[in-house]
Amino acid sequence: MASGMRACLRFDLGSITDLVFDDASMAGLVAWYSLIHVPDDEISSVFAHFQRIVRPGGRLLLGFHVGDESQLKTQGYGGHQMNVYVYHRQHGQMNAWLNDAGFVVETHRTLTSAESTIGGIILARRQVDGLEE
Repeated sequence: MASGMRACLRFDLGSITDLVFDDASMAGLVAWYSLIHVPDDEISSVFAHFQRIVRPGGRLLLGFHVGDESQLKTQGYGGHQMNVYVYHRQHGQMNAWLNDAGFVVETHRTLTSAESTIGGIILARRQVDGLEE
């Protein structure tokens, strides 16, 4: 960084199912594998919160596990005991939920690797006044 300049970052702790940010206060939002523990019946509410806080025309970048099942995970990294569900979803369902929430999916990709489950990436844009730009 140039002399005299400093980075100002803000970090907030909260719940993805109850975002307390002002309407249209974010230029964009990244939810990178943060929806994998949110049950299907709560996803629409989460996307409604995203739509509310992202500015019209703003971007949304999602990362998620691709598949059709959910599984109970009882052991985490380092052998720590846990009891959480991990949800896998198809691109079509994610795209439909996003469209219903007022986002336009610009692109989506499926990633594979030898080390992990299949991953999905979606880049979407919040509609402007309910219309595509």
